[in-house]
Amino acid sequence: MRASNRAAAEELSGRRVVWREGLGVAIATSAYGVSFGALAVASGLDVWQTCVLSLLMFTGGSQFAFIGVFGAGGIAALPSAIASAALLGVRNVAYGMRMSPTIGSGFFRRMAAAQVTIDESTAVAISQSTPPLRRLGFWITGVGVFIGWNITTLVGALLGDVLGDPKAWGLDAAAAAAFLALLWPRLKQRQAIAVGVAAAVVAAALTPFLMPGLPVLVAAVVAIVVGWFNWLGRDEKPSVSAEASV
Repeated sequence: MRASNRAAAEELSGRRVVWREGLGVAIATSAYGVSFGALAVASGLDVWQTCVLSLLMFTGGSQFAFIGVFGAGGIAALPSAIASAALLGVRNVAYGMRMSPTIGSGFFRRMAAAQVTIDESTAVAISQSTPPLRRLGFWITGVGVFIGWNITTLVGALLGDVLGDPKAWGLDAAAAAAFLALLWPRLKQRQAIAVGVAAAVVAAALTPFLMPGLPVLVAAVVAIVVGWFNWLGRDEKPSVSAEASV
């Protein structure tokens, strides 16, 4: 009886921790929505277009990339804006594959999960120790960020005209800050740092000569090339060891 009571108490304590962690991440992340809403309006979108973008796209990095390129180049840069947003959104496919066993089966459940599979919900989920806690962390964080992000996007869009020039409030730095927040945790290896620096140099060098958005896409080739050579290296290593064993 004592063992079962202890297990129940530990489970309840674990759920409380997950709730606190998930809601804390959701509140902190949602604050970016105000910046996004204001920047989107300043970039030429109206309030409804801004809100629909958050509802349907719902991945902060991709949204900031879209309005950054669109704001710099206007309607002519729309293909580059879409491509830049899609490029950053590819990571969510990997997150979906990682979270699939945790989410479970069911068409509607998976459809809902696909909408809230983002950096934050995945990070909170995989940091938990048991499948039930991982599932709880995923849904609390994902749904919390979705609701908070869309509310703050609306607030930011409505305040956009009142705030005036976003540079006067420092909102023009929000996109760069969001990208840095996404990039920083991944810079744990020398190779990752080298790829980031090389991509930045390529993008900066091409910016004066290409339309907005294209330098970022070209710079992404740096990561693709490095990944390709790494894949080739892993593929060749087994054959070398096999020859040595013979």
